[in-house]
Amino acid sequence: MKNAVLKVLEERRSVRSYQEKQVEKEALDAILRAGTYAATGMNRQSPIIVAVQDAETIQTLSAMNAAVMGREGSDPFYGAPTVVIVLADPNVRTYVEDGSLVIGNMMNAAFALGVDSCWIHRAKEVFATEEGKALLTKWGISGEYVGIGNLILGYREGDLPAARPRKDNYIYYV
Repeated sequence: MKNAVLKVLEERRSVRSYQEKQVEKEALDAILRAGTYAATGMNRQSPIIVAVQDAETIQTLSAMNAAVMGREGSDPFYGAPTVVIVLADPNVRTYVEDGSLVIGNMMNAAFALGVDSCWIHRAKEVFATEEGKALLTKWGISGEYVGIGNLILGYREGDLPAARPRKDNYIYYV
């Protein structure tokens, strides 16, 4: 028994090489909307989503992310033309789970629309810095938010990576 949703879940892969082509607005809007429909604890909707397509801002974010992992000069966003940042209100007990589900929804929606993606960590560390907080202020975001993750979006350069075999004992029936 397989439907379109299960097909997307089984075939989506993280992509780390992108064409320079920007994600179209209609596709991006649909992907972001899918994130807003992620399940959240008690429907509190603690996350917020920031979509970045400005090349200079992406370069700044990439440099900040690389600095966190001690790899200055690298590009942890792999040249993706769009970066989506998910942050969430830490005063909501399920904020990490809420933000993670938002990213997951967007990853699967992107693939269903022919857009590739990869979750990039270190948003928490980047937006805990003074520079990160200044960016949020510059973008008009007020309140207490913690970075959950970055989702890079674009059109892959090359073939879709093959799925690795699923591990043994992944599922238990009781």
